[in-house]
Amino acid sequence: MKFTPEKYAIPDAPMVPFIDPEEIWEILNTTVSTKERVKEVISLALSKKRLSLEEVAVLINADDPELIEEIKNGAKTLKNTIYGNRIVLFAPLYIGNKCANNCTYCGFRASNKDAQRKTLNDEEIIREIEALEDNGQKRLILVYGEHAQYSPEYIAETVRLAYSVKKGNGEIRRVNINAAPLEIEGFRTVKDAGIGTFQVFQETYNPDAYKTYHLRGKKADFNYRLTSLDRAQEAGLDDVGIGVLFGLYDWRFDVMGLVRHTNHLEACYNVGPHTISFPRIKDASTLDLGTKYFVSDEDFSKLIAILRLAVPYTGMILTAREPAYLRDEIIQYGVSQIDGGTKIELGSYTNTLNHEQNLNKGQFRINDERSLNEIIDELLEKDMLPSFCTSCYRMGRTGEHFMEFSVPGFIKRFCSPNAILTLAEYLMDYAPEHTFKKGWEVIDKNVRLLENEKIHPVLLERIEMIKKGERDLYF
Repeated sequence: MKFTPEKYAIPDAPMVPFIDPEEIWEILNTTVSTKERVKEVISLALSKKRLSLEEVAVLINADDPELIEEIKNGAKTLKNTIYGNRIVLFAPLYIGNKCANNCTYCGFRASNKDAQRKTLNDEEIIREIEALEDNGQKRLILVYGEHAQYSPEYIAETVRLAYSVKKGNGEIRRVNINAAPLEIEGFRTVKDAGIGTFQVFQETYNPDAYKTYHLRGKKADFNYRLTSLDRAQEAGLDDVGIGVLFGLYDWRFDVMGLVRHTNHLEACYNVGPHTISFPRIKDASTLDLGTKYFVSDEDFSKLIAILRLAVPYTGMILTAREPAYLRDEIIQYGVSQIDGGTKIELGSYTNTLNHEQNLNKGQFRINDERSLNEIIDELLEKDMLPSFCTSCYRMGRTGEHFMEFSVPGFIKRFCSPNAILTLAEYLMDYAPEHTFKKGWEVIDKNVRLLENEKIHPVLLERIEMIKKGERDLYF
């Protein structure tokens, strides 16, 4: 049966639920992936056009190894066109793990009596941020359990505190948030604190599957969570991040759900998500989900490549849930942001001793325990450009404005020069000798690539200013 959009499609309107499982399954089950059609869709994506659900289904249903390789190669090409060789670095900082929800996959869930609950006080937050600054971090995502204590006012207060912490040349220039969905006024409150992106992950876009995992608490309301980022947009917070926890349901459906969510935000607010995240289920305290929806490394690589092709201008985040060897491979298929030196146990950044992860203190297991400098060093080895850039947030290039700027010329005008400047800061302030040498070689290569650009002489001037001690220079 041929799919007809009008049969199931839900009209896009602000604050209205927009997921119809029948619509998604109908597209997936009726779309045929011929060799010619797959190539057509890849070609369309490479022209930097957003893909429709049917076009995404063409890529999802491709099972020939050669076609899958073409999808991955297409994603590599698109990443290089849109993002160049930059990789943005950040760190998560868990503020508190109290939680009123009972999500069966999460170590923080309310019924987990083994969880060691803690909320960092101001002094502890300051010490944690100082430890992060000592390593060279400039970008944080603050993470909170979903609990009444972590109100919009409390989140705003901790954001302002994070910005206030300065140690040596260290400072946090951008704070993003992963927390419970808020009401419109709550989103306005955290926006006024100067946050960057507000992340809310739907976990799975299938309502029936969602019910089986979310047993208690506000998070059990599928539609309230689904429309949460509409409320953020209504509050004027136009920088939002979406995500799926792969392993809860069929990955094919949830990839379609992410694209449908992107479509909805674009249709209603003229701006898609700033980031898409795709964590996979990992070990957590008392976790017992079975393996029905386990996502293999092969399928994981494929779905990331598909998302890159489907949504060309959206940042894609690959976290330290994944082991180093897999992150090193998958990063090429479209990833633009990774965390480094990650610790998720409350208060763990100030603990400099090597220790075994305690799942009763953290939300899940971290599988890439490399330090920030180790990751930077390995990125440099691959001629990639580590970046701590935050200029788009501070220059107002977010939301609809970011969509306007997000074209290939954007890389040469802003992204690469700003990445170079932030890397230069890191090398001067934090890098050991071997990283320092490698880093300047990579900077020199990237500066030469900009020789014919108007920005080149100013960039050279600012690099010299950084060498002489000035900081926080950006375009």
